[in-house]
Amino acid sequence: MKRTKIGVIGFDGVTALDLIGPAEVFATAMLDADKLDADKLEEAGAPRPAYEVVTVGLTRKPFTAESGVTFKPRYSLETCPDLDTLIVPGGCGLRNPRINARVSAWIRTRAPRIRRIASVCTGIYGLAATGLLDGRRVTTHWRFARDVAERFPALEVNADALFVKDGSFYTSAGVTAGIDLALSLVEEDHGSAVALTVARDMVVYLKRSGGQEQYSEPLQFQVESTDKLADLASWIRGHLRQDLSVEALAERACLCPRQFTRRFTSVFQRTPAAFVEDLRLSEAQRRLAARGLTIEGVAASVGFRSADAFRRAFERRFGVTPTNYRRQFATRAKVRR
Repeated sequence: MKRTKIGVIGFDGVTALDLIGPAEVFATAMLDADKLDADKLEEAGAPRPAYEVVTVGLTRKPFTAESGVTFKPRYSLETCPDLDTLIVPGGCGLRNPRINARVSAWIRTRAPRIRRIASVCTGIYGLAATGLLDGRRVTTHWRFARDVAERFPALEVNADALFVKDGSFYTSAGVTAGIDLALSLVEEDHGSAVALTVARDMVVYLKRSGGQEQYSEPLQFQVESTDKLADLASWIRGHLRQDLSVEALAERACLCPRQFTRRFTSVFQRTPAAFVEDLRLSEAQRRLAARGLTIEGVAASVGFRSADAFRRAFERRFGVTPTNYRRQFATRAKVRR
């Protein structure tokens, strides 16, 4: 079975993680031997890469990222082979008129022969300049959303989404959202099981809930809080099975329960109990999708005192029981396969 070829454009001033993040997702994706051409296997039963990732520079000369990391492209724009998927990373270089003109002109010419095209973060500046996104829903890094909307008024910009699909075009928010997008493309191609395996190998979430405004709830909490609560949210996420009562959290923050609750709610716009339950239920969703635990096991693993309490909270939040959620997830994965 021929591997799907993924091209990632590179240029001076690229954001390294915009390029490397999606590339690593695709490079990590493996298919079982029974889905490949057995005659081409070097070792019976061994999994093989699902994708071939190639970097495409403006020329064959090395290019340097904003961070100073230097990349050597495999192809130039002129020598690039046919691609299934094209990834356009962001970076200050793409806002250079000379670089932007070359990249956008090349994309416009090659687009009819590419199944799907995706931009990461400010990569949208190169993709939007082609006119191919006109009239489509898009997203980008929240800091650049207004500028993109003003420069390209034909776009429908959603400043909060982690990533957006509109037809054969995909756009994503800042840096790590490119990883979210790449995982969704793997899931689209090969199903949830393969994508989940990649997410596990990379130690990231297969699907993050919410949008850029809550990009990472613990991170948002740390950014907004400058006092004793600064590290508490991240600690909570890593200790969901422990006692996370108001009294226990207040003691950890060295505050009395009443003062802790008032300050916590003021900073994070929800009570400590609601915050903890949100994190527990979000993690439970991920573990239900993995199918490695029973419902009771999932409940215990994220800190619920009983399976019944977990079921009630899960259904109240998502409108479906944990069992039905797992069944629906499995059905969707089977359909994709």
